[in-house]
Amino acid sequence: MRTLLSYILLLTVFLTLYGLLHYYFYVKSKNAFMLSPLYHGLLLAFLFSMLVAPILINISIRFERDLFTTCLAYIGYTWMAALFLFFSIHLMFDVYNGICHLTSLISSPVFLKIKIVSKASFLITLLMVTVIITYGMFEAQNIRTKTVVLKTKKLPPDINGLRIVQISDIHFSATNSTRLARKIVKIIKDLNPDILVSTGDLIDRDLYDKGKVAALFRDIKVPYGKYAVTGNHEFYTGIEEAVSFTEEAGFMMLRNEGITAGDVVNIAGIDDPTSKQFGFVAPVSEDEILKKFSNNKLTILLKHQPRINEKNTALFDLQLSGHTHKGQIFPFSLISARFFPYHNGLFKVGKQSYLYVTSGTGTWGPPVRFLSPPEITVILFSPHP
Repeated sequence: MRTLLSYILLLTVFLTLYGLLHYYFYVKSKNAFMLSPLYHGLLLAFLFSMLVAPILINISIRFERDLFTTCLAYIGYTWMAALFLFFSIHLMFDVYNGICHLTSLISSPVFLKIKIVSKASFLITLLMVTVIITYGMFEAQNIRTKTVVLKTKKLPPDINGLRIVQISDIHFSATNSTRLARKIVKIIKDLNPDILVSTGDLIDRDLYDKGKVAALFRDIKVPYGKYAVTGNHEFYTGIEEAVSFTEEAGFMMLRNEGITAGDVVNIAGIDDPTSKQFGFVAPVSEDEILKKFSNNKLTILLKHQPRINEKNTALFDLQLSGHTHKGQIFPFSLISARFFPYHNGLFKVGKQSYLYVTSGTGTWGPPVRFLSPPEITVILFSPHP
């Protein structure tokens, strides 16, 4: 019952906000052009179909219409990015025209002459959106490798360094499938990690090629193991299905538990807080898990959302997180940064402890990134001199 209520609430909020964006586009279209009844009807039909496209995608998955799901996902989610960008850009024209109108009332009517007419602002916005979307699709595919070097005194004497590779927020789906998996796996293998970790949101509901994707990741061999934690989308997907896929891919799922890998490093994993909405209650707290470890060994905390429990910062050396996507599409990053102060990059959160927040390896929804390139992160621990 709680799960159903969570879905209903999520769907209601989504349709409300997304519907308002569609209404904004509709109003601007009407203001820019004198639409005949035929074109007006076609516009309404298109906007309605795009509004419900995310819902249709989830329904089509149940009937295993793979080609239809993939096509609809690319069209529907790309439109989602385009609509957000249209609103963000056109809003600046609205603000400019509003200032001109207000100034004309206060000062002189001459300021009305420098207002930008509706048709011009609409077409300029469409052009800018098209350019950004085109560039953003290339940016989303250009996965970079980012290296973070940290010093530690906690490595065994016979270990010259420890290389941890972090992936996060891949969101394997109809738009992120086997082709993306091959690219990511190749990069990981070339990096030759000692440990591979996934900090959540590995899979979404509309991935139909699960077996092939899992097989590609299962082929990655690392000395000290592969570990993963849940993100919010593991619960949206269905936690049993998500855990099964992750384990089939060769990862050990750490759900409010920890393990010492190769007698070299402690690794703890915490369930995403979304678990509570689906009726899952952690049997132990974060600090209870961390206190079980010896403080003489390097301790890594895997936690999907970049939120810090201040009282636990002395119990770990590094927390690895994701979730923010660094906003994925600017200017949404300005909004996500308000909700997550630890938005992207390396932060010192304690006397000897750090937090690293990756921008993520894949994309959620729109197969687009703008001013937020995807990354695979290499955390390189070297002995303290």
